[in-house]
This record gives sequence, C-alpha cells and structure tokens, in this order.
Amino acid sequence: MDRYAINEELITDDLDALLASIPPRVVQPLREMDSLSDLLEIVLDLGRLPEARFPDHEVNLSEDEVTQEDLQYVTTRIGNFGDDNRAGIERTLHRISAIRNRKHEVVGITCRVGRAVTGTISIIQDLVESGKSILILGRPGVGKTTMLREVGRVLSEEMRRRVIIVDTSNEIAGDGDIPHPAIGRARRMQVPTPSLQHGVMIEAVENHMPQVIVIDEIGTELEASAARTIAERGVQLIGTAHGNALENLMMNPTLSDLIGGIQSVTLGDEEAKRRGTQKSILERKAPPTFDILVEIQDRDRVAIHQDVAETVDALLRGYEVRPEQRWRDAAGAVHTERAVAAYTQERPNRRERDRRPTQLHTPKPAETDRVPQRQPQQAEQPAEQQVASPQPRKVYLFGVSRNKLEQAAIHMHVPVTIVKDLSASDMVITVDNYYRKAPPAVREAADAGKPVYVLRANSTSHIERLLGSVFHVPIPVDPLLSAQYEAEEAAQRVMNGAPAVQLTPQVHNIRRMQHQIAERYNVVSKSAGKEPYRHVTLFAAD
Repeated sequence: MDRYAINEELITDDLDALLASIPPRVVQPLREMDSLSDLLEIVLDLGRLPEARFPDHEVNLSEDEVTQEDLQYVTTRIGNFGDDNRAGIERTLHRISAIRNRKHEVVGITCRVGRAVTGTISIIQDLVESGKSILILGRPGVGKTTMLREVGRVLSEEMRRRVIIVDTSNEIAGDGDIPHPAIGRARRMQVPTPSLQHGVMIEAVENHMPQVIVIDEIGTELEASAARTIAERGVQLIGTAHGNALENLMMNPTLSDLIGGIQSVTLGDEEAKRRGTQKSILERKAPPTFDILVEIQDRDRVAIHQDVAETVDALLRGYEVRPEQRWRDAAGAVHTERAVAAYTQERPNRRERDRRPTQLHTPKPAETDRVPQRQPQQAEQPAEQQVASPQPRKVYLFGVSRNKLEQAAIHMHVPVTIVKDLSASDMVITVDNYYRKAPPAVREAADAGKPVYVLRANSTSHIERLLGSVFHVPIPVDPLLSAQYEAEEAAQRVMNGAPAVQLTPQVHNIRRMQHQIAERYNVVSKSAGKEPYRHVTLFAAD
C-alpha cells in the first residue's frame, strides 16, 4: 500500500494490488516509470497495444497487441462483473470495467486507479459540516467520487455522525464485503444492480436511522424522487449527479427535480404587465432537494451556489448569477471570492438584446454596454467592497414617470437626484417608444457623451431592474413569488404529515393564488381572520 502527501493531502492508492492483476509484460514498463502517482488508468483492448493514461499524456506499454489470454489474466484475478460491467479488487478502490461483444465476451478492459485522498474536502468542509444537503457536479474524472469518500470519513469520524453510503458499484468503499478504511466509520450499503439504487436509498432511511446519506451518480427519475424523500425526512443528503453546472440540471427533465423542478406558468394580463414579461413564463415548482450546489471546475477549484432556490429563481427570471468561487493554491491554502447577489445584472434574451440599456450614438466596441459592470481586474475584491456606498447619480428623465423612479429609488435605497437641466445630469433614462423617435433631448445627451438608458416599459419593475444594474444592488424580492413559494412549501409539509400550516397574511388576489396552489397539490385550504390579517391555512385532504 503506497501513501504519499501532496499539499497536506495524504493519498493512498494500493497500486501494487492493481498491477498484480495486469499481465507482467504490460506491467514491467510501468514499474520503471517515476510518475506512477499520476497514473489514471490502464486500457487493454483486444488487438490493440496496451496503454497507460496520465492526465496530460498516454504511453504504450508494449509493442505486442493485447490478446485474449491477456484479458483472461485480468478477469481471473479480480471480482465478478456486475450488471453494469464493473468489477473491483477486494479491499481496494480500483475499478475494472469491461467492454463486451455481441456474444457477451470481454474484448476490452479499463483498469481505473482508485485513490483515497485525505484532505480533499478542505475546500468545502465548512459546507459539509453545516448539516445542509449538498449536490456535487463535475465532469467525469474530476474527483467527485473521491470527494464523497472523504465526506463519509470526515462526518463519521470527526463529526461522529451516523453516515450510510449507498454504494452502487462498490466505487466509493471498494470491492468486497468489508469497506475500505477511507470511509472511516461510515456504514456501506451495496446495491445488487444499478436499477435498484433508489430502493436501497429508501431502505437506508427506513431501516438504519442515518443522520447523513451519501450517494454517487443520481441519474434517474426514481433516484431523484428517492433523494427528495430522504431530504424531506430531515436527513442530510450529499450526492453527485451528471452535469458540469447548475444550468445542465435545469435543462434535464429527469434530474431537474433535484433543484425544485421547472414548470411553465401562464400569468394574467395585469400581472404580466406588472412584471414586464410575457404571459407564459418558467418558474420553480417546489423547494429544491439540495440546499447547496457545488460545481467542481478542477481538482483545486470549485464554484458554489449557497442557496439553490434563490439561484434557480434568478436564472429563470433572466438574471446573471455569479456563484462563490473557492480555490486552493500550491501551498494548500483555500481562498474565497464571495458571490455577488443573484439579482445584480439582468441577462438579456434574444428579443431584448437590441433594447438593452445603451447609448444612442455608435460607440467604440468596448463601450457598447453602458450598464456599469465589474471589470475583470476587480474579480479578487470582496463582494462587500463592490456593492458598498453607491455613488449618487443625477438623472434626467424623458418620458419616464418621476414618481415611479422616486419610489423605486427609495425602495432600493439608492441615491438618485432627478434634475430638470440636461447639462447637469450624469445619465438619461427614457422609454423605448420615445427612444425610437430620437427626440432632440436624447440626441443632445448622446452627443455630449452621457449614457442613455432605455426602458422596455415605464413600470416600477423595469426601473428597479435598471437601478439594480447601475448601482450594483440586489433587486427587491417579488412579494407574489415569495407568497407562491411559501404556499408550495406549506403544501409539501402537509403532504409529508404536518396537520396544518398557516401562511403569512396576504391581500385578496394573492390568497386566491395560494388557494389555487393548494388545489394543485390536492390539499385543503381555508381563509381566516380579518383584513389586513386575513390568511390562508392548508390542511391534509380527508
């Protein structure tokens, strides 16, 4: 068993056990190399040269092609292949995968090196220990399973929590009935076949009273549903899923339930006009299964969405999301660039691209977008410095409601002064239909080099979005959306056994929407109390 340290990480690879399962003529060139600590896998394909793969290069291990005898040499020295064509070596973390022909004969073998890395979760250890459910995303081979293994060890040994690992292909805790020491005191439940993984997940909760469940590669609708059931029972869930980023899950109809699910909602004419959107929009269906989402960008760098619900809502409403960035330097120290509020910058769609806040005159390419944004060299600054103490702005209005701008400024706590003299202004705000007519005042502002911002509609919501972009401050939460999410979460609680859940007092039209949500979830709803304290209460259906 080989152990070596890199940047305060202790790595155990049991490489000798793997090499003993490979034909000697293939192994001999490997043993003469100095870079075995970087070995990823050994590939043996019938009729081709044997190959060793490293992170940045590949090496042929023999001048003779792989034979059927070479493949049999491997298969007779490892465990049995499961339904997923994966096998292992007992008490190690190595994974051997087979490629078969139409006769079900093995014609190719991939021997993946499994390593236990102590210290690999230092970059997210505070999140792991928080008790919140965490979903980890990343491309294949980036280290998701290695991180899960260390999560099991830290939570079971250092935090003394009851941890169960649902190990579908024995990849987390190794082959054989005795789990690898890398998972610490965590218990391991093996899965007979990958299609039964969701059943073992539920069995783990019902039979063994865990505080934490660790699961690798959630990939089916049944597994996503089982994950939601686990989270709703108050068990911390830490798992991985296919995809590199949050947006991948949002577009995946099978796994989108992990982040709350996406549904199409049709708004009334008045509400669509108030929001400044089309009548048919996308919204989150339910609370996310996972509280936090971690995107592994490479071995030493991750992007973190600390509030999945808020991030998904922001993306669906068209806003740019800047997650928290963490990275580990060569000395092993972890650095953090805090996230900017999810509502900092609206991301225009195709229809809006030509209507985004811009200047009337044709600027240089670098000046096309005059909405203030962070410059690349400011990326390392803390978010508090980026959004603190906004500078006062003198605004000249053309066709925009003075009252609405003043209300929006007060609501968002930004320093705006409305001036009547164009020459004394710092910026000009107008509306699309005025901008298209190119009035003299707007042309004069553009000629003077003043930024001219164009609103799609003369509404408070559009003005708030513009002010949020200009002053880099979060846009206030939509009260209708807040009431909607509160009703959906209450309905979920009632469906999970809560006798009754009372909602926050709301006005008539919002209460009506909450009753409709209750009907959609098949729970009973009743209004009680007197205005302005009248509220909706949800009950389980008889």
